[in-house]
Amino acid sequence: MSSENKVRQIQLVGRKIRQLRKEHKLTQVELSSRLGIQQSDLSRMEQGEYRVSLDILFRILAEFQMSIGEFFDGVAQESVTPRDVQLIQSFNALPEDAQREVQDFIEFKRTLGRRDGASHSSEREDDERGTG
Repeated sequence: MSSENKVRQIQLVGRKIRQLRKEHKLTQVELSSRLGIQQSDLSRMEQGEYRVSLDILFRILAEFQMSIGEFFDGVAQESVTPRDVQLIQSFNALPEDAQREVQDFIEFKRTLGRRDGASHSSEREDDERGTG
């Protein structure tokens, strides 16, 4: 998973925590006190600046009386864009052999991207050393 996707997921989790807190009409001070954490840590979690530990996540789930599935169901729905849905529908509408071709092409592009990334990093290293 790319670091961009990881950051996006951390932000989605933070937004979900904030949404739940506001739905229950709690301030950050009130919720952080109930969770046994600093208000500043809760604020950073909600802003997506701070990764939520499993321990804190379970405390949040207990506080709002919800399962981990219920929590992440909303997060998962928020992370799927209309473009994602359109791409999946288009892909699924293709015949099976065409789907295989698309999958092969995607794998080709990934492999090419990894090679390009490696060659670009070698070029950067040469530039930094003044040998390129």
